Amino acid sequence: MTAVADRITGLVGALRAHGVRIGTGETVDAARAVAALGLADRELLREGLAATLLHGPGQRALFDSVFDLYFPRGVGGPRSASGDRDDLRDRLAGALAADDRALLARLAAEAVDGLGGYGSSPGSDGWSAYQTLDRLRPQTLLARVRADIRGQGGNGTGGNGTGGADFADRLLDDEIRRRIEEFRRMVGAEARRRVAERRGRDEIARRGVRPTADRVDFLYAGRDQLAELRRTVQPLARKLATRLAARRRRAARGTIDLRRTLRSSLSTGGVPMRPVLRRRRPVRPELVLLCDVSGSVSGFSDFTMLLVQALHEEFTKVRVFAFVNRLDEVTGLLDHGRADPDGLGARIRAEATLTGWHGSSDYGMALGEFAERYGGAVGPRTTVFVLGDARTNMSDPNLPAVRDIARRARRVHWLNPEPRDRWGTGDSAAPAYAGLVEMHECRTARQLGALIARLLPV
Repeated sequence: MTAVADRITGLVGALRAHGVRIGTGETVDAARAVAALGLADRELLREGLAATLLHGPGQRALFDSVFDLYFPRGVGGPRSASGDRDDLRDRLAGALAADDRALLARLAAEAVDGLGGYGSSPGSDGWSAYQTLDRLRPQTLLARVRADIRGQGGNGTGGNGTGGADFADRLLDDEIRRRIEEFRRMVGAEARRRVAERRGRDEIARRGVRPTADRVDFLYAGRDQLAELRRTVQPLARKLATRLAARRRRAARGTIDLRRTLRSSLSTGGVPMRPVLRRRRPVRPELVLLCDVSGSVSGFSDFTMLLVQALHEEFTKVRVFAFVNRLDEVTGLLDHGRADPDGLGARIRAEATLTGWHGSSDYGMALGEFAERYGGAVGPRTTVFVLGDARTNMSDPNLPAVRDIARRARRVHWLNPEPRDRWGTGDSAAPAYAGLVEMHECRTARQLGALIARLLPV
């Protein structure tokens, strides 16, 4: 029983290390779930622990990877492993056609054992999911699996005419790709399990498991991770809107009016029993975003634009400008972005004028153009957010334009997706800009949410 308790606490510790908030009560509930469900049915145990420990569907992929380390399907290598690549591909094609998950799991273990090993000494031997999949190439089996399914009478063509058959073919191909992707995840889980047996579960759970999308650096996030982030915009916006409303209510109460408080205290012998507050008029502020949409910074800017658009009801006016080395207003394009968030960046780059005679980012040129053409958009009620890495490609940073914007605005915040220790390296003008406006490191969606909640005006 002690071993099971150690696994539960290890699982909880690894999830906490990845940012999942788990309290003592939830840990106790997890232990009770294990006692009630037992260890015989691994998938039932997985669902029970997920129900007690997780707070949302976005944490499920992380949980599954960590669960596989602390409650593995088995230990060691498969009893009968085959290093014959062609034989493995033949059996894999059959398992994919039959959608046999148990057989796919066994083949994943065989594939890692036979094709994924590397290193020549006992201390350096390991297993690589990338090497396994590169040698096995399951993605090339799609046509073969499709033919096998049709041969089994499972074509499910449905509909009349060529159009119906084409649609059925696309559905079948999507289903096969889903099965192949599931097999790829099994290979990854098996490789991590084998490495964890040698190096320790705790270390692999903390370093070898893909983090949740909100903890991935914007600059290194892949297409799938950015798409996952965009799907979290609306829930995050609702949470931030609630916080902003609470801050606005507190701010509306005002500060103590000392003169009126002392005057009212005369009726109580000079003791200020009832403080009198200066009531504030609740006036919603204005917001302006200046967004670098070049290169790897574009994913960060796109996500932030969508988030602010989702919060637009909290402000009197929101105006958004995008730039590379030319600047253009894209406020109208964001309305369409709510319907198609994944296509926002492509639409901005297609419809807005963002570049001049070259395609590299030029902060000095873009900020100067904003100050000259759109200076009237900034006033004493306006908070300006600049989004970008402040890398000028060795061009003039145009500090006077930034001073002009800061002079006009109520507040200017610069959100930089680069690590702070890289500010000022190479062509980065971050220290120069940070001397004029507040600059904040903002590398992940989690950091962004916290900054937005703290910095947005009320």
